[in-house]
Amino acid sequence: MTPKVKENKVFAKWFRDWITTTCLLVALVLFLPVVWAHNLGQELTSASPALQPNGPPQPVATQPAPSQPEASSPPKISDTHASVSINAAAKSARSSTPAQTDESVFTLHKTVREVYLVFTVTDQHGLYIKSLKKNDFKILDDGKPPEILSFSRETDLPLQVGLLIDASQSVTSRFKFEQEAAIAFLKQTIRPKYDQALVIGFDLTPKVTQDFTDDTEKLSVAIRTMRPGTLTAMYDVLYYACRDKLLKQPRSGPVRHAIILLSDGNDNSSAVTREKAIEMAQRAEVSLYTISTNPTASGGKTKGNKALEYLAEATGGRSYAPSAITELKDAFAAIQEDLRSQYVVSYKPAAFTPDGHYRTIEVQAHTQKGLRIRSRKGYRSLAEYDAPDK
Repeated sequence: MTPKVKENKVFAKWFRDWITTTCLLVALVLFLPVVWAHNLGQELTSASPALQPNGPPQPVATQPAPSQPEASSPPKISDTHASVSINAAAKSARSSTPAQTDESVFTLHKTVREVYLVFTVTDQHGLYIKSLKKNDFKILDDGKPPEILSFSRETDLPLQVGLLIDASQSVTSRFKFEQEAAIAFLKQTIRPKYDQALVIGFDLTPKVTQDFTDDTEKLSVAIRTMRPGTLTAMYDVLYYACRDKLLKQPRSGPVRHAIILLSDGNDNSSAVTREKAIEMAQRAEVSLYTISTNPTASGGKTKGNKALEYLAEATGGRSYAPSAITELKDAFAAIQEDLRSQYVVSYKPAAFTPDGHYRTIEVQAHTQKGLRIRSRKGYRSLAEYDAPDK
C-alpha cells in the first residue's frame, strides 16, 4: 500500500469520528432543553395544583389565619345612655364560607337612667330650712324608694335662667314697670362668669331678644327693646324655651334650671297644650316661677292666676301674685332667695321600666312635721332602645 492511500484511509476514519462526535453534541444540545423543560413543568404542576394547563386559573383554597381578639375600650357611658356593640355571628360559618358582610352586627343603645332632683324646704311660716340631712328625707319614685347616689345642700349652684315676658296687648298698661323690675332682678341675680340668662318676649310667637349670656347690660338692652304685641301664646313659649334653649344649653356640672314667667296667665293662642308644656319643662329639669301681672287688689284667684299656679306647682317652682304692681320687685327678690336655698339629690330609680310612661316623684320629710317640700312632680321615662345604627 502506497503512502498516499494509507494517508487517505487515516483521514477518512478521523472524518467519520468527527462527524459522529459532532452529531452527538448537536443531539445533546437540542434534546436536553426539552427534557429539562418537561421535568420543570411536572414539578410546577405538582407544587401548585391550582395552575392547570389549558384552563383559567382556579381559586386557591387558603387556610385563614387564626383571628385575634381586637383590643377594645370599655363602652362610654354618659349620664343617660350607654352604647354596647353585640356580634351575633356564628363562628362555624367563618371557617367554611368566604368572608361576607356580617348583617347580624348591630348597635344597642340602652338607657342608663339617673334622676337629678332639686327641691326646697320651708317651715309653716315660709322660712327656708337649709340644715337638713340625707336621712331626714324619704324619696319615692313611682311609689318605690330609689337608690340614692348623692345628696347635698346647695346654696350656690350656677344658674341658667330663662326670663319670659308677656308682651301681648293684655299687659300693655303695666309693661314698662315689668321691664324695669325684670332688669333689676337680673342685675342682682346673674353673676359674671358663673350664671347665665336669656330673654324671650312673647305674644303670638316667641322672640329671643337676647340668648344666653352673663352680661347684664346686654340683657337689660334686650328687655328695654321689647314692644307690646297682640295675642298670648304662653304655653308655646314655655315649650320652646325648655326644648330649644334650656334643654340644649351646655353645662359642665350641676346647674339650676329656672324660668321666670311674667304674664297674666290668659293663654289664647297656643298650639301646645298645658300638659305638653309642663312635660317639656320637667324633661329639661326646669323649675317654673310665675309672676302674675293681673291688676287685682287682693291678688285673687283669677283664671289666669290659677293657670300660673298650676304651672309652678307641677315643676317645683313657685307662683307669685302681687297685690299691686309696685310689689313686683318683692316677688323677684323672693325668687332670688329661693334659687339659693336648694337641696340636690341624684338617684337611680328602682324597677325602672323604660316604656315612656309618666313616673311620679314624691319627697317626704319624715323626721320633722309641718315642713313643706317643693320639687317637680315627676318625669316621663325614656324609651329603652334607640333605632340601630346605620
